[in-house]
Amino acid sequence: MKTARLLLRAVVDGDAARIAVLAGDWDVASMTGRIPFPYTAEAALEWVNGLAEGEEVFGIECEGELIGICGFTAEANGDAELGYWLGKAYWGRGYATEAARAVMAYGFAKAGVRRFVCKHLTDNGASARVIRKLGFRLSGSATGWCEARQCELPAISYERRRPWTMAIRALAS
Repeated sequence: MKTARLLLRAVVDGDAARIAVLAGDWDVASMTGRIPFPYTAEAALEWVNGLAEGEEVFGIECEGELIGICGFTAEANGDAELGYWLGKAYWGRGYATEAARAVMAYGFAKAGVRRFVCKHLTDNGASARVIRKLGFRLSGSATGWCEARQCELPAISYERRRPWTMAIRALAS
């Protein structure tokens, strides 16, 4: 998939070292649920090769360089959990919003997603801003596991349903 500034593509074995460098930064890992700290290239390769059925994961490229990951895990009921992260050097430029918007459009139009859910740790204000820009609605307080911090932390959860225009088109086809 292409956006105005980004290419979203399959994640491959050759990305593992770059993923480990970017996601292995404490400031990145400590704001996610699944990234351990420290994060080695071997662990990143294991993750790339261990993606589960229903996981749609895209490498985010900007100017030919991998800058982060965005994707979702789909459930049989039509729900999908959205996740994303960017290397710290790429924060604050709108890349996460741009990538997640494209991934969600793909999920709604091509992957049968009826509702996206997501959450952010309460101390992750940047992710809260991305989620609001994507049109999610607050669904409540939650907790979230942080692998890097090795604990459950307070979180806020959200949802976004497939736009009704897409739902009507899906019924008509």
